[in-house]
Amino acid sequence: MTENIYEHVQSRYGDMARQAHAPSTQHDGEEAIATAFGYSAGDLHSLPDNANLGLSCGNPVAHANIKEGETIVDLGSGGGIDVFLAARKVGPSGRAIGVDMTEEMISLATRNAKTSGLPNASFIKSPITSIPLPDSSVDCIISNCVINLVPAGDKPLVFREIARLLKPGGRVAISDILAKRDLPQSIVSNMALYVGCIAGAARVAEYERFLGDAGFKDVLIVDTKADLNMYQQSCYLGRSSCCGSKGSVGSPGNEFADVDFNEWAGSYQIYAVKN
Repeated sequence: MTENIYEHVQSRYGDMARQAHAPSTQHDGEEAIATAFGYSAGDLHSLPDNANLGLSCGNPVAHANIKEGETIVDLGSGGGIDVFLAARKVGPSGRAIGVDMTEEMISLATRNAKTSGLPNASFIKSPITSIPLPDSSVDCIISNCVINLVPAGDKPLVFREIARLLKPGGRVAISDILAKRDLPQSIVSNMALYVGCIAGAARVAEYERFLGDAGFKDVLIVDTKADLNMYQQSCYLGRSSCCGSKGSVGSPGNEFADVDFNEWAGSYQIYAVKN
């Protein structure tokens, strides 16, 4: 089951990266989604084309207290939106590193980096459970709507890897979708909703346990009250015709057309400090 989930996630997000370069693709909803989840117009206008794919559920860079000269790692960096924003904050003496397991996303982000004017931004193809970077080498780890995509049994591995990479006193600033209550089997077993960041959402108490077990303190988890139904405007995750046929792996399908996902899950900001 775990391998099946990874395969579906890689396949769908690879498709999204390819769509980003398709001249016929309409991206009208992506800026609205990013704005709804905390990005400013200035943030978005500073980005290379196709860095914002409308896949965010928050803006971790805005709340990470990033300083010049720091090393920042973004778990699940996609088209590079948060890496480029972080690279501007750390300046020439710092580094912003994106990690993504999908070849097409790494290719897209690397092309975006060439037009960004930010030589301190780079990308690594790797699962976020095992990243080829040294122990205690990172000041801050961010992530944006990605850890929910990791199968339940592997989620603790992510937090242990975060703890391994961070320097003592290093911090995490994560935006993620968490479940407000136990999800019904009709949602949990729907692969389209898993790829769409709903079905794999952990509960708040689980997140607190993952962080505590990995050696973090000062854990703060805040519900942003953002509207998850905004994703319906995305050409990548919504139900519009540019996403392919309804009921495919990339689309939730007709049976969820009237579901208010805000009843089941929410967009949360998660903060913690490594002991």
